[in-house]
Amino acid sequence: MSRNYKFHNPEGVYFVSFAVVEWLDVFTRNEYKNILIDCFHYCQKEKGMDIFAWCIMTNHVHLIFRSVKGQEPQLLLGDFKRYTSKALIKAIKDNHRESRKDWLLEQFLKAGTKSSNVKKYQFWRHDNKPIELWSNKVISEKINYIHNNPVEEGLVYYPEGYVYSSAKDYSGEKGLISDVIVIK
Repeated sequence: MSRNYKFHNPEGVYFVSFAVVEWLDVFTRNEYKNILIDCFHYCQKEKGMDIFAWCIMTNHVHLIFRSVKGQEPQLLLGDFKRYTSKALIKAIKDNHRESRKDWLLEQFLKAGTKSSNVKKYQFWRHDNKPIELWSNKVISEKINYIHNNPVEEGLVYYPEGYVYSSAKDYSGEKGLISDVIVIK
């Protein structure tokens, strides 16, 4: 892995993107997106995750965050991904309305067999490509990128129209995740 894509500064603010294995469109169902929202809330309150911007797309997540309770940012993100992976697999298994259940579980199982550090199912890809945000210009560019992602995908006309992102917070409204730190 390139030196440019590592967490070097434990107190830094980082932009990360992480995707579902094979870029599977899992987050087409709100109940799966809500699992991520609940975990973000937990990480804010219990693990010291400051969230500056976020967006849940159909098959990946963008996040700008920092760790404030002394935990290494890569460990905090790892905990988030490990917990949500288990919770999402369980939710898919338990969802009687999930028409893609068998196929999705087969894909996660197949991905898990290819990975040496996964016991059974692999939900998230291992790469996060963390980029430390060192200037206001770069922070602004990444926030705009995150908030415009749903617009570029044709999901909404305006960033603040997409519920599953922090764009509402940046437009002065309240979004789904409380205590988003808005950078102006």
